[in-house]
Formats: sequence, C-alpha cells, structure tokens
Amino acid sequence: MKNEQYEVLNIEGGLPVKMWTHGVPVEAEAKQQLSNMAKMPFIYKHIAVMPDVHVGKGSTIGSVIPTLGAIIPAAVGVDIGCGMMAAKTTLTANDLPDNLGPLRSAIEKAVPHGSSPQLRGKRGRDEGSWHTPPQPVDVAWATLHEEFDAICAKTPKLKNTNNYRHLGTLGSGNHFIEICLDEAGAVWFMLHSGSRGVGNAIGTYFIELAKKDMRTHFINLPDQDLAYLAEGTQHYNDYIEAVGWAQKFARTNREVMMHNLIAAVRSVITKPFETHVEAVNCHHNYVQQERHFGKDVLITRKGAVSAREGELGIIPGSMGAKSFIVRGRGNAESFNSCSHGAGRTMSRTEAKRRFTLADQVKATEGVECRKDANVIDEIPMAYKDIDAVMLAQRELVDVVHVLKQVVCVKG
Repeated sequence: MKNEQYEVLNIEGGLPVKMWTHGVPVEAEAKQQLSNMAKMPFIYKHIAVMPDVHVGKGSTIGSVIPTLGAIIPAAVGVDIGCGMMAAKTTLTANDLPDNLGPLRSAIEKAVPHGSSPQLRGKRGRDEGSWHTPPQPVDVAWATLHEEFDAICAKTPKLKNTNNYRHLGTLGSGNHFIEICLDEAGAVWFMLHSGSRGVGNAIGTYFIELAKKDMRTHFINLPDQDLAYLAEGTQHYNDYIEAVGWAQKFARTNREVMMHNLIAAVRSVITKPFETHVEAVNCHHNYVQQERHFGKDVLITRKGAVSAREGELGIIPGSMGAKSFIVRGRGNAESFNSCSHGAGRTMSRTEAKRRFTLADQVKATEGVECRKDANVIDEIPMAYKDIDAVMLAQRELVDVVHVLKQVVCVKG
C-alpha cells in the first residue's frame, strides 16, 4: 500500500512497517531485517523507516523502533549517542584563507582523531592532558564521573575502558569535523562523533548480556542481535542507566570538541568572530522515553534524528557532498523523526574494491581533506544520493540551511 508520504509493508505475523523511501532503493536484506523486527512482540504500533535505511546489526540503520516493556541493546548499537553538532559563526567565505591547509592542520592538532599519536599513549585522569586546551576536558569530566563510578560499581569491567581519555576525541570511520559554507556564504563548524570507547564497551556488554538472557529463558529469535532486556529486570534497569550516561557522554564529547575546534580556527583566523549564532547538538543513535499516540514508549532511533515540530536537526551528506540544517515538521507517523544522513549503498570493503584513489580525489575536488587510500571507503559514491533522500522525507522536515564543506577532517 502506498500514499504520498510513505509505503506500508504489511508483515505477516507482525506490525506494519512505514517507509519514507519513495525514489530511494531499499535492499532486500534490509527489508528482511525490518520484517524480523516487526514480528517482535513488544513493538508499539509500527516501525518507521527513514530514506537512508540500510542493513545494520540485527536491525536496519535508518529506522525508528518504538517498544513497550522491552529494549534491544543491539538496536541502539555500540556507538551510543553518536550524533552531530553544528554552529553558525559570524565569519563569511571571504574571511577564510586562500590556503585552507594550515586550517585543517590546526584542527587535526587540536582534536585527537583516528590513530593520532595522542590516542596511542596512556592517559589517566591525573596524568595531565594532551588536549588543547586541557581545561574543558576536566570541567566536562567533572559532570560525568560520579554517575560513571556508580555504574562501574555495578559493572566493574566498564571501569578499565577509554572513558576520560576519549573525552574530546573524534574517532575514525565516518566521524568527521568540517568547516562549511551555507547558501549565504556564512561559515559553519560541524562535527560528527559519539560516546567513543566507553560507549562501545557499554553497548557490547549489554548486547551479550541480552543474548545470555535469551539462552537462559529458551527464547528463540529470528536474529540473535534482536536479543532484548525485559522491563522490570535488573539487567534492563542497569542498561537504562548506562545507556543514558553514554548518551550524556556523547553530547558532552561533541561540546568539548567544538570548543577545541573553535580555538583552533581562532589560531589561524585572527579576525574576531562569534560562534553559536545558530547551534544544534543532536543524537542519531540513541534511546529515550517519549509520548506517542497517547502512550509513554521507548523510542530507539538507530540512525535517525528527532524532528519534533520546530526542532532543529542536522542531516549530513557524504564526504564531498552537501549537508542540511533542518527543522522538524512533527510528523506523528514517523514518531517525529527524520533520516540521519545519506545512508550507505555498499560496505566499506566493497567501496575499497570498487573505487580508486583517483576516484576519491575527483569526488572531493574543492575540499581540503585527506586524499589517500585509507579514506576511499568514505567516498561519496558509497552513499545514497542525498538529494533523493531529502526529497523522500519532505513531509518530515523543512530545509533551513544547505551547507557545503570546504574543509573536512577524518580519522
């Protein structure tokens, strides 16, 4: 069944799947994952699917999963709280230097990323900081460590993780920092990251715990990564506490990086400028309680962004493509959600097999960024057409600004 907004997949033995994917291809494997999810007994009303949907671990990336009485840790994933932050500045395109290389170098020095030397060395809470400057990291950690210590008292193996040490760091893969220009030539700072090593450890621990619970209670699942924690159990309560903290860590991590990014730009551009003229900090891999259709439910957005009426969000394109600052339209059927990006069309391995370094250089022409074999997996052609993705979700968001990157830092 189709309507002007979305296509409905009616799943035998399950609830409907509503897909905002008109004009965007959806792989058969993704549809199978959606079918598996729709048959879980605790899904509420329907599953909402965003136009950037693609195969994930257990459940598709680019989906909104409402649940009553249970939570699926693998649906939230291991990059808990991953998301975007963007800040509009008073700088314009004319204020940027002709040679953007030193600007990229300053950012790379200020924000540890990928396999930066800073990330390879040991660093505990009291060992001094390699961050620039150190104060924001310590101030931020002071808001996080007491709750983390309480979580570690229940789950000691989480203590020896990259927690404090990863605060204010970017990571690798599709995480990035960008300097962008909007349609009027205003300069924006934008970055993408999450809860880093400690979030990965929390996610992995509870995913395995949920699988163990399924085996203990002889519960058969269509996919073991749909293992869930039932409300009212200690494991459920512990996960809700830990995942909430990881989401707080992720948001704080982006704020610290933005602080250091701004300082790096000021070290290169001496003209005084203001930031946060407009600012957004939003998760796109997370879970929280919300009220929908008259009920309080858990909403897991696995590669999706909250788009309540009037709420600002960020939908990035791929490396070398444009990105969007959007305003939510409060579409109830989507559980007030929109896509989190363009969405991959192929695996990283397939991208490296199919494309060459010359392809990467051509695809990122005009962008000051890494142009080497290690970032071919992030080539724009490995992602869906962002314009088609935006067209498919025109009933979910309105575009406020279109951003084009001129500097891109990747791990």
